[in-house]
Amino acid sequence: MVGSDTVLELRNIFHSGQVEPTSWIQRLFGNVETGLILKDVSLDVKAGEVFAVLGSKGSGKRTLLDVISRRAHGATRGQILFDGSPLTLSWFQQTCGYVTHRTDLIPSLDTEQTLYYAANLSSGEKVSRYTCSTRVRQMLSDLALNQVAHHCVSSLNKSQYRRLVIGIQLIKDPVLLLLDEPTAELDPLSTYLVISILSSYARKRGRSVMLTMEKPRSDVFPFLDRAAFLCLGDILYSGPTRLMLDYFTSIGFPCPAVENPLMYYLCLSTVDRRSRERFLESNAQILDLVEKFKTDGVSYMTSPGHSQPLKAVLQPSRPSSLQVFMILYQRLFAATCNITTFGLTHMFLRLAVFPIYALMIFILFFQAQRKEHAGINHYGLILYSMNGAYLMSTITTSYTFHVFRTRYYQEAQEDLYSGPLFFLCYALFSLPFSILSVASASRILFQATGLSSLDDWGIWFGVLWGCYLLAEHQAIALLMVIKSSMTAMITSIYITTIYVILASGILRSSSSMPEWLLYMSYGAQPHYATAALSYRVFGEPMANCSQAMFGCKYFENHAHFAHRPSHSWDVDYNFIFTLAFPAIFVLGNVLLYIMPLPAFVKAKFRE
Repeated sequence: MVGSDTVLELRNIFHSGQVEPTSWIQRLFGNVETGLILKDVSLDVKAGEVFAVLGSKGSGKRTLLDVISRRAHGATRGQILFDGSPLTLSWFQQTCGYVTHRTDLIPSLDTEQTLYYAANLSSGEKVSRYTCSTRVRQMLSDLALNQVAHHCVSSLNKSQYRRLVIGIQLIKDPVLLLLDEPTAELDPLSTYLVISILSSYARKRGRSVMLTMEKPRSDVFPFLDRAAFLCLGDILYSGPTRLMLDYFTSIGFPCPAVENPLMYYLCLSTVDRRSRERFLESNAQILDLVEKFKTDGVSYMTSPGHSQPLKAVLQPSRPSSLQVFMILYQRLFAATCNITTFGLTHMFLRLAVFPIYALMIFILFFQAQRKEHAGINHYGLILYSMNGAYLMSTITTSYTFHVFRTRYYQEAQEDLYSGPLFFLCYALFSLPFSILSVASASRILFQATGLSSLDDWGIWFGVLWGCYLLAEHQAIALLMVIKSSMTAMITSIYITTIYVILASGILRSSSSMPEWLLYMSYGAQPHYATAALSYRVFGEPMANCSQAMFGCKYFENHAHFAHRPSHSWDVDYNFIFTLAFPAIFVLGNVLLYIMPLPAFVKAKFRE
């Protein structure tokens, strides 16, 4: 790939896709409104140049970038050539970059850490964190981010955040970098800085930068080597910006001396919708401009600009699965343990919230015992302990997982790592926190039972840990398809409440259930968890329940099991089944991350 100055060629691109928003039910069943978004688009992107796609909202700018990056959904016709060869999704992911309109970074990482992990995830070459390699230092300097190198992402202003997002792609040294509205909502000075950084990168590295803009300013005009005006999927002009004025003047549309040429011709290529008459008039004029460019402007499209031969491009080495796993684990650890509001909140939720809940139940239990009323007795203690494990785990997971989930969906588009690898990394990272949290909480609650055996506490801990893990992985499964962490949390709590009501034998007598519902309760974890805890607290069920001080209600609720095998009351039997449920959920989540999700589900985490 040496000696050519044309990096990307688009020839006669037509693309049909969704043109009207529809409900999720219609999208799920494929009942969507589609239309022609791109119409016979042809353009050339040269090495060492900045190419701007200009157009108003709805002109097809983002769709054009999605088509080039092979991310567009819908039918595409035409040729997309990358240095003379068809551009495939795999080759784009390996050698190109795409800065989308929205990118969610991990807020507790600092600027340097964010670039460090981005560099390591994209390359098999290890970048030293502690020596702050030349590669990361140079990128911080190029992005004018040296002053905030050790500031967490959440503290960056809009301009710094945008430059950091761009830097995540630049540090991979892409041959072609696509950017969707990189200057949107930025002030004039920040806009100038971003465009100058991109221009400097293109010229120094001999790479191509292609960006979209809706409101181009006159001060960025010198940095834009080529431009294309897009309106309703049609090209009105594509070629060097230095020839743009000559072309439009030649067809009878000279730019006034006091006007910004970019905005003047952008307005010229925008449909006027203020009235039906103006719409028809402007639409006819645009169609005429499109036809004129097809007949008179082909030579402008291929005219040389400030391009330079493309430097040699080798297929970059990708890190192994083990390397990616370690990098993701380190990133999770850094994000959680950094001394920031985000990190401290996550540490509190993971380690302290369940023990605090357990302490409150412990205090209420002994207050109830001293007042000699059954506000909380041993029977209620089991229910509150099990429900606490479910509830605290659901709250913790819903709040802590969604940030990393969203980042995974965005990074998965770049094929940096697989879904199962991300899930297993998160599950293993979360494991020691859950053990410490449940061990502390279970020890507090265990003190209220009056038992003292270490084996009894081991069963108590194991059962509550199994409940905690099930709620955690149930919330993770829901967060795969539900964007809002609050909605996922409430949904998970509703599902768990059904488990407890129908299967625990505490809130409802099992003997009063319909037979079909009764046997369904065998498929819920609370059935086994309450049996194991009740056995340890109350002992074996007695023939004459009135002889027992506590637990009669539980055993009476299960009177219909009098003829079932004796091992059904065995602690080991119920303990093993309690822990089997989260193991099944883990396997199910791995399979969920392997299965392809509908495109509209994944899109809501990316856009």
